[in-house]
Amino acid sequence: MELDGRTAVVTGAASGIGLALTERFLTEGMHVVMADIEQPRLEAESARIIAAGGSVTPVVCDVSDSDQVAGLRDAALAAYGSVHLLCNNAGVASGRPNHKTRPEVWDWVVGVNLLGPAYGISAFVPLMLEQGEGHVVNTASEAGLTSSPMLGSYHATKYAVVGLSESLAMELDGTPVGVSCLCPELVDTKIFEASRNAPSELGFPPPPAIPIDQIALMMDTVAMPPADLAADVVYAVRADQFWVITHQSTIVKVVARNRRLEQGRNPKFGPGA
Repeated sequence: MELDGRTAVVTGAASGIGLALTERFLTEGMHVVMADIEQPRLEAESARIIAAGGSVTPVVCDVSDSDQVAGLRDAALAAYGSVHLLCNNAGVASGRPNHKTRPEVWDWVVGVNLLGPAYGISAFVPLMLEQGEGHVVNTASEAGLTSSPMLGSYHATKYAVVGLSESLAMELDGTPVGVSCLCPELVDTKIFEASRNAPSELGFPPPPAIPIDQIALMMDTVAMPPADLAADVVYAVRADQFWVITHQSTIVKVVARNRRLEQGRNPKFGPGA
């Protein structure tokens, strides 16, 4: 798929992976519609990019609201006339035991992580099919392929995004619209501070700022620079490659998980699992 002169829509575009995708797409000659719920950061980042000569249009959007996602589509068409690449990237996380996760927290995590991509697909894929060109990138996670304690709502939604992406790829096989499923392990982003954008009624305290190297040490992995991940995504779009796996350790964990499944063994977490 040719990127130069085309238009991308990126959700969660004001920080982390979404911002890195935006900046990489701009270097490829694309126009980018930057969507994010965090208005001050979105305005600051888009203004910085525009001042540097980048062709971006910021749109404040809550992806858990189907009407706002439809409005995002309309804003993109009004700005650039077409959309060729959709990155359903916005995501949030909440770490706590499953039996202690409140219903309203489930609503928040499911709304952003799962319904956001679903609404994006409904809004943009028909346009791509009509114009005869397009690609969808859904940001899932290593957490959509293997599980761990304390992240039940996150795992549930990311497993769902993997299944949604696989199903969409099967449906679009033979059409000019491609699908990629991005399953990063640890990336140097603010995902662990996602509660900063949670609805106020959830009553989350201000999130602690945890250094990424401390998180990497706890997770026994390496934090990938977002720019490197964005380069992987560009390659996948051009090559019409479905899986985008950032860490070889993810494959090792998936193989171990599938081996337990084949052998009928119970789930287990940790070394030697």
